[in-house]
Amino acid sequence: DHKFPEWVQGKSARDARIAIYYKVRDIPYAVIPELNDPERYVDVLEVNKGSCTPKHFLLCNMYQRIGLEVLYAVYPFRWGEFETLYPPELRSLAKAMPISYHLACKVNIDGRFVLVDATIDPALQKVGLPVNKEWDGISDTLLAINPCGEEQLYYPSEASLMQPQVTDEKSLAFYNGINSWMEKLRG
Repeated sequence: DHKFPEWVQGKSARDARIAIYYKVRDIPYAVIPELNDPERYVDVLEVNKGSCTPKHFLLCNMYQRIGLEVLYAVYPFRWGEFETLYPPELRSLAKAMPISYHLACKVNIDGRFVLVDATIDPALQKVGLPVNKEWDGISDTLLAINPCGEEQLYYPSEASLMQPQVTDEKSLAFYNGINSWMEKLRG
């Protein structure tokens, strides 16, 4: 509640949605499975880290507060698609990961649903990850992943119906490894 006025006060509707986008995008990316809960996502502000799911739950909440209609867009993907970017110790873990699900938002802007993906923070661009550096508040952003299946749309009230991330031992080892690697990249 205290971040919302700080992020949008005195801004036009377009500048407010751009400001919110940048604030969420700039939260350092890290996979913290317990924050993927529609009830716990706001903790990304406290820990100042989060993956696509809690970051987009937060983005949706903030956008709804400024009167925007938001849908969740879910895309299946494979962690192994980024294997050329990973250090050797992460490559085999990434290949063994099951299909995962990426969350972004579709935001109704001027009568058109626009893809808004605030997943990757700018510090990760140096390894070739798709960072949305500039956003005009109107156009589609880049999607952080290459989908390996069809987009699925959900209303925010349907968040509990979305595919949960796998959190078995292998997945947790990969998440810990990728989080450590990204921390090193950020220096």
